[in-house]
Amino acid sequence: MRVSREQAAQNRERIVETAARLFREKGFDGIGVADLMKGAGLTHGGFYGHFESKEALLAEACGKAMQGSVERWRRIVSEDPQRPVAALARAYLTMKHRDNPGRGCAVASLGPDVARVGPEVRQAVTEGTMAQIALLADALPSGSPAERRAQAITSYASMIGALILARAADDPATATEILDTVAATISR
Repeated sequence: MRVSREQAAQNRERIVETAARLFREKGFDGIGVADLMKGAGLTHGGFYGHFESKEALLAEACGKAMQGSVERWRRIVSEDPQRPVAALARAYLTMKHRDNPGRGCAVASLGPDVARVGPEVRQAVTEGTMAQIALLADALPSGSPAERRAQAITSYASMIGALILARAADDPATATEILDTVAATISR
């Protein structure tokens, strides 16, 4: 049975959204195409009608996740334009974010995987990363453009590193200490 173009587009969007979540939860190699499609409520056989490969889906899923992050960051920064780093740190460096990688930062969840796959995935993540850095640099209230960009890169890398370390910690107290320490340090 053929599906309409509209239904095919909706199915593709559902696959991408499901993949964006599941890849962040389980890693690129932690989930197969059959389980991705099952998670989207579709059959395995339909996958290649939408995507050339699992890696092509990863590229699109990473792009979607990064786009969502940029939109969230834009909203957060607009709510506290005088202290954008502090606002982002409060939103990003939380135990809720730590405990929900499927809904969180694609870079913190998939960074090592992205470094091992092809150029399309790396391009999607790089574009999203640069958009987040540019957004933060533009929001910083003082300094030359080069100084604001350097501060934005440092803050971004610190937040990602803190989240990764907090996820690796074997107890909530250590995870909380890591998140709180980095939030306080970069918010100064």
